[in-house]
Amino acid sequence: MQVPEVLVIESQHRPGNLGRILTAIGECGIIVDHISLVRRAQDKSVWEITVEMDEAAGKQLYERLAELPYGRLLGRSDRVFDRHRGGKIETISKVPLDSIQQLRDLYTPGVARVCLAIQKHPEKVWDYTNLGNTVGIITNGTAILGLGHIGALPGLPVMEGKAMIYAKFAGISGVPILLTDTEPKKVIDAVLAIESSFGAIHLEDIAAPACFEIEEALIKKLNKPVMQDDQHGTAVVTLGALLTASRRVHQDLKNSVVGQVGLGAAGIGIASLLLRYGVKQVLGADLREEALARLERLGGKRASLEELMQQAQIVIATTGVKGLIKPDMVRTGQLIFALSNPEAEIEPRSALEHGAAFATDGRSVNNALGFPALFRGALDARAKRFTQEMYLAAADKLAELAPPDELLPHVLDKTVHVAVAEAVKQVALKNQ
Repeated sequence: MQVPEVLVIESQHRPGNLGRILTAIGECGIIVDHISLVRRAQDKSVWEITVEMDEAAGKQLYERLAELPYGRLLGRSDRVFDRHRGGKIETISKVPLDSIQQLRDLYTPGVARVCLAIQKHPEKVWDYTNLGNTVGIITNGTAILGLGHIGALPGLPVMEGKAMIYAKFAGISGVPILLTDTEPKKVIDAVLAIESSFGAIHLEDIAAPACFEIEEALIKKLNKPVMQDDQHGTAVVTLGALLTASRRVHQDLKNSVVGQVGLGAAGIGIASLLLRYGVKQVLGADLREEALARLERLGGKRASLEELMQQAQIVIATTGVKGLIKPDMVRTGQLIFALSNPEAEIEPRSALEHGAAFATDGRSVNNALGFPALFRGALDARAKRFTQEMYLAAADKLAELAPPDELLPHVLDKTVHVAVAEAVKQVALKNQ
């Protein structure tokens, strides 16, 4: 696995020395991501050089640097860990608190009047609290990223990441909630016990098949939006990318045979949305009978991996199994979406070399383009639940906003999130 590291290297301040250091790094098969000058003395320069490398390449590089007469490794740090230190989120006040008068208005005794107003007219909670900007991010840690059942506490960095993205792109306060229970009924009961704290419920990294039971039960019991991001956020962004890719290669998505490899939360979510969009044939491959039966209930058809690769014109993979799709399985003209992170089922370059008309991986299809706007739109419409039409509206808008040379809009473009949220809101209001 490639990890980013920042190397602090001192070089003699002579022409060509930095170039020789960079050459030594390149000869170890390592790509340099970034270089910055830290300081320069009379005869020495200190550089921060950011690279991505695995453990074996790192060992080779450190040995090589130790041999250089014109450079010296002073230290190194892991950029990912550095950026996580102290956590990624915090709770801050939205209003000033600089005087006793403000304290009395915002806290006691003034706050009592607001409490009584909400008691008399519960809908006023949307006007006088942050409820309409608050989402509970619920996990039990049974399916964290591609890491599996590692537990809720190790999954907290992911939940903080979701909250960070909510705040940045949608103005939503996402609150991580870690549950230690894995039995579906206990998870359902725990969420029901705290749901009144939130305007909507975001289920995250809960393993299949429990995730389906939990989401379905909460949708029935709660009068507010509930969504498992692994299913529907991923499906929305995937459909948006498929719309873009299929149009660029002049392929009719609805009349294509689409193969979904892996029928966990993401796979079932994608297959369900594709069928709702109007794709006539969706094949699914999975080792679990329960997963295959679920796909068939949705209207899809089971297949082996080999059958799927032979029949499907578009292949989507969400298995978490690195290298599952062998290069010789790829057929000429196929569209390959190998979406598992951090390691794909097949590298896009390899798929293209073996005949694919288009190939991408999970780094290009990022569900951060989906969930912030989906929840923003639902909350702004005061929707009671998410609908398939809301998901389709979000996917259509993402495809519409994709630049000519990109599969999807840039995830850091705030105007994209605003536009997608508005599309979701309008559909929600129309269907109320």
